Amino acid sequence: MATLIRSKISNKISNAANTVSNKSQAKVSGMFARMGFQAATDEEALGFAACDDLDYDHRQGLQMDILKTDEVGGEGGGDLGDGTIEGDSHYQRDGTGPPPSSSKDGGICDELGGQDKPKITAWEAGWNVTNAIQGMFVLGLPYAILHGGYLGLFLIIFAAVVCCYTGKILIACLYEENEDGELVRVRDSYVDIANACCAPRFPSLGGRVVNVAQIIELVMTCILYVVVSGNLMYNSFPSLPVSQKSWAIIATAALLPCAFLKNLKAVSKFSLLCTLAHFVINVLVIAYCLSRARDWAWDKVKFYIDVKKFPISIGIIVFSYTSQIFLPSLEGNMQKPSEFHCMMNWTHIAACVLKGLFALVAYLTWADETKEVITDNLPSTIRAVVNLFLVSKALLSYPLPFFAAVEVLEKSLFQDGGRAVFPDCYGGDGRLKAWGLSLRCGLVVFTLLMAIYVPHFALLMGLTGSLTGAGLCFLLPSLFHLKLLWRKLLWHQVFFDVAIFVIGGICSISGFIHSMEGLIEAYKYNIQD
Repeated sequence: MATLIRSKISNKISNAANTVSNKSQAKVSGMFARMGFQAATDEEALGFAACDDLDYDHRQGLQMDILKTDEVGGEGGGDLGDGTIEGDSHYQRDGTGPPPSSSKDGGICDELGGQDKPKITAWEAGWNVTNAIQGMFVLGLPYAILHGGYLGLFLIIFAAVVCCYTGKILIACLYEENEDGELVRVRDSYVDIANACCAPRFPSLGGRVVNVAQIIELVMTCILYVVVSGNLMYNSFPSLPVSQKSWAIIATAALLPCAFLKNLKAVSKFSLLCTLAHFVINVLVIAYCLSRARDWAWDKVKFYIDVKKFPISIGIIVFSYTSQIFLPSLEGNMQKPSEFHCMMNWTHIAACVLKGLFALVAYLTWADETKEVITDNLPSTIRAVVNLFLVSKALLSYPLPFFAAVEVLEKSLFQDGGRAVFPDCYGGDGRLKAWGLSLRCGLVVFTLLMAIYVPHFALLMGLTGSLTGAGLCFLLPSLFHLKLLWRKLLWHQVFFDVAIFVIGGICSISGFIHSMEGLIEAYKYNIQD
């Protein structure tokens, strides 16, 4: 009798222990699921996406796809004894640890680890944003004032405010509230946001649209670098029997080694030097303009606009503020993401003040004689020196957008798993195959051909700003914000988003039409010559 009692007590204790163990495992698994880890079981089909190291050395960015699981036997992915996991069916990352991920070639992606990869401060993030919106394309802003007057100055301020706001709401689309009401980062890139907006009917359509817009902007940026190099060299040495097209060919010949780039480590070393050189050039231009302050043509700055050319100026100004495409990666790599809004405020305020002063002072100095690239107005004694620095900066800046465009093309056409259009462009030893090298060389040649046949810096810049700049900075962020978070938005936020979408759409369409008309007229003029 005593033995039977002891055996029953032992069985009950064992069953209770197993139940507690199962429930503990369920709770721990659910907790890890919320922290960014998923347990790989036979019941769960986990798809770990490879990390996208696009332009990592320059932007210090990261991209990950959302992990999806099949719900089996419970909301979190299966029964464990008497308890069920209450985890989320989507991958969530809050920066507490690295998720398990494998790269497309089967190796572990080292860049993903949030603990292994160094985080950047708000000042470093602000430096990256400043480099993006304070680049050499500000040289075209005085030309925008030429056709817009005071309205052009207002547009510089308006574009800064709108781009700062859309950058913030784009980051807001990366987060969702969990069961505890806390904001958790559930997306990691612009593409993730676009795909989430188009799901479930077209889960990959939004990402494709964003990728196409990104490729267009990157390639057009490369073309602009070649155009401005040929323009600056031609105006620096007008006595030489070398045309602008010939200078563009010479510049492209110097850029051919970009086709063999495997990473940006070598190029990124010159990033700080280029930025400092550009800062010195801006100071020299402003100093020369201030030396002629007595002759400033204040009467030339009016409130009228050139209806035909002002829409082009809108594209120029918008293009000078484009930075949204890499903001999700930048915010994800900040030590304190809570400082992102403050960083966006002071970087865009500084950009607005500096761009406005630079554009106004330069236009007051040369008035109606203001050229597409303002350094062409400088006296010949200092123009050659300044332009040579600018050409060096342009040539050293070319590999950054070129490499980013190549990465997007290779991943979508050659390395997209079973959905790739062409075979992998890299061999088993990591060497670039013939068709991969042909793609890169073809892209360099394409930028040269565009620079030769359309050698108009302002028109190309206006076209790019109207087409992709307005789309990525105005239209898509406001649309995504309304789509993903409309239930939580206040009435004034909805009003702002709708207003930005409408204004951005009007500016984009009008700027694109007038830029295309200008390019067609210029092309016809070149053919007649």
